[in-house]
Amino acid sequence: MDDIDAIAALQDPVRRRLYEYVAAQGREVGRNEAAEATGVARTLAAHHLDRLAEAGLLDTGSRRLTGRSGPGAGRPAKVYTRALEERAVSLPARDYRTAAELLAEAAEQAGLDAGLCAAARRRGEALRGSAAPGGGLEEVMETLAARGYEPHLEGAGGDRGAEGAGEGAVVVRMRNCPFHAVAERFPPLVCGMNLALLEGLIGTDGPVRARMDARPGQCCVVLESSKNNGD
Repeated sequence: MDDIDAIAALQDPVRRRLYEYVAAQGREVGRNEAAEATGVARTLAAHHLDRLAEAGLLDTGSRRLTGRSGPGAGRPAKVYTRALEERAVSLPARDYRTAAELLAEAAEQAGLDAGLCAAARRRGEALRGSAAPGGGLEEVMETLAARGYEPHLEGAGGDRGAEGAGEGAVVVRMRNCPFHAVAERFPPLVCGMNLALLEGLIGTDGPVRARMDARPGQCCVVLESSKNNGD
């Protein structure tokens, strides 16, 4: 199925709600959970989830949702996660990814990391506009959500927070990297650029700071705020 058909599968409002819910969880989601969360019948949810899988927008698997194993644990249930493959439509056709990869390759070979990060920091400041740098955690998360980062709270210090987080800190991880395709090929260069961009966007002297803490399948940058800085 081509990209146009895949994206067209989201035209149905119920199907789109189901897709958005599964994508937002960052983990496997069963049919019952998805149906309950979106307020539709399980059979209808199953139909639309399978259509999304056929379109290549969701990946499927199976596991026992009871948390038990062995006899009496029940049959494995079908579960869904957001597919990693990117979908995009451009009319007329454009190929910005190849241009970005060529520029990244040239910058890496020429050792232009510092210049790229300086440009990224300036771009972040320009995106912020006249607004003062910093702000509370909720405000920063809204800004990054609008830019496609999909931020979510991981927890406070003492839980399974990011390595290097201060005591009592709240860590925000981002489930999506807007530069994923290029970052996979040139991780040090692009991740450094991403960090500089976010430092310019949210500032470096406020209650929320950005720093590197890469994990597979997520953005290489995390946010950290003191536990009491929620507003």
